[in-house]
Amino acid sequence: MNLKILLPSRVFAEKSGVSRIVSETHAGSFGLLPHRRDCVAALAPGILVYETEADGEVFVAVDGGVLVKTGPDVLVSVRRAMGGVNLGQLRQAVEKEFLALDEREQNVRSVLAKLETGFLRRFATFQHD
Repeated sequence: MNLKILLPSRVFAEKSGVSRIVSETHAGSFGLLPHRRDCVAALAPGILVYETEADGEVFVAVDGGVLVKTGPDVLVSVRRAMGGVNLGQLRQAVEKEFLALDEREQNVRSVLAKLETGFLRRFATFQHD
């Protein structure tokens, strides 16, 4: 298989000769072998594992995204990714950075929703006056 991991600003990794891929979805682990049917999966923040003959097993921490398999090509599009060899450190990085960022994003969205509500309320009273 040919694997390409895409970030919003660049290509994180591009590998050919991938023999298997394992990723995490909200429903659990999801595995791909070369002759699997085409598919699409929504990825949860976690560890993506791929294996090549040259590199062996490679671990990549990914934020939520989408995996698309079409024929021999597998595209993984995620917001953030980081590579490493130590699985324990990558797991900690996911929990520390990705999930903490998600909490901050939720807080920012909450504040923006309150600002929008306040603006709409003032706008409605302005129109009635």
